[in-house]
Amino acid sequence: MRVAIFLLGIFLFLSPSAGAQGPAGVGASGGSGPRFSSTGEHDRDPWQIAVGYQYNRDNLLGSPFNTHDLNVSVARYFGRWFGVEAQVGAGFYGKTGQTTTPPNLSTKSIFVGAGPRLAYRNRSRYEPWVHVLVGMEHYRFSQTAGLLGSNNALAGPAGGGLDVFLSTHMAVRVEADALGSRFFSTNQRSFQIVGGLVLGF
Repeated sequence: MRVAIFLLGIFLFLSPSAGAQGPAGVGASGGSGPRFSSTGEHDRDPWQIAVGYQYNRDNLLGSPFNTHDLNVSVARYFGRWFGVEAQVGAGFYGKTGQTTTPPNLSTKSIFVGAGPRLAYRNRSRYEPWVHVLVGMEHYRFSQTAGLLGSNNALAGPAGGGLDVFLSTHMAVRVEADALGSRFFSTNQRSFQIVGGLVLGF
């Protein structure tokens, strides 16, 4: 939660300063937010790389628990709106709480997947998008023996987000996804929230 508040603070701090850095001849009073050329200069970046904080509310065991993760994604656009994305989510910290047997198990996780992305790449500073990814997820609990030891399963997020451009090649991202997985021969539904920075090139 502290990381999410920190990212929000960065966004609020950078937004007014980015608005003051318009093109030549435009000062802070010339408008709000960054200026993009009539050709939509930032639209021409075919690659995007994003790094940020990921919060997961996982429901693998019948009772939800939280994990805090690092999220890294790379997207390659082919044309104006269609792209292909690869994503890695690495969970370094999580606790199952009192509902498991034994209770308070620590957990680590990693997800690796890829899939299509559709974006509305307009000439404003706001770029909404949706995606569907499919891949493999690995969970390792501190109880290394038995059902909750080390597990792999097919999994993937589906959802979308919004990139708010601070300049022609840098944006702040917020993302929300529903997560599907199949651990222990049953289906699970979880969700995740991601916030971070995006660089285009």
